[in-house]
Amino acid sequence: MAELSKNATKIMDLVKELTIVELNDLVTAMEEEFGVSAAAPVMMAGAAGGEDEGPSTVNVVLTAAGGQKIAVIKVVKEITGLGLKEAKDIVDNGGNVKEGVSRAEGEEVKAKLEEAGASVELK
Repeated sequence: MAELSKNATKIMDLVKELTIVELNDLVTAMEEEFGVSAAAPVMMAGAAGGEDEGPSTVNVVLTAAGGQKIAVIKVVKEITGLGLKEAKDIVDNGGNVKEGVSRAEGEEVKAKLEEAGASVELK
C-alpha cells in the first residue's frame, strides 16, 4: 500500500472503525457528493476480427432439401440419431435439425447438410 499523509492515515483509521452499514452510507454519500461510482469498471471483450458472431447457441434449421433428398435424409438421420421416418419428416417439412447447439457445432452440422445438397440456416 502507498504511504499516506497524516490526514489520510487519520481518515483510514476512522473508516476501519465503521460498521458495514455506516461504511455503505459513507460510500453512497461520497458517490453523490463527487458524482462518481464505486463500482469496478467492466471490460467488454471485443469479437475476433471485429465482427459480431451473434448468439453463442444456435438452432440449425433445414430450409430446403435440394435435389439430393435421400443424401440429406441420411445426413439428418446421422446427425440427430432419429429413425428414418422422423428424419424424412424433417427433410420433407423443414425445421430444426439441432436446437441449442454451440455456434461451432452448428457450423459443422450446416456444412454437412449443405454438402449433401440441403439449404440450411443458423438461427
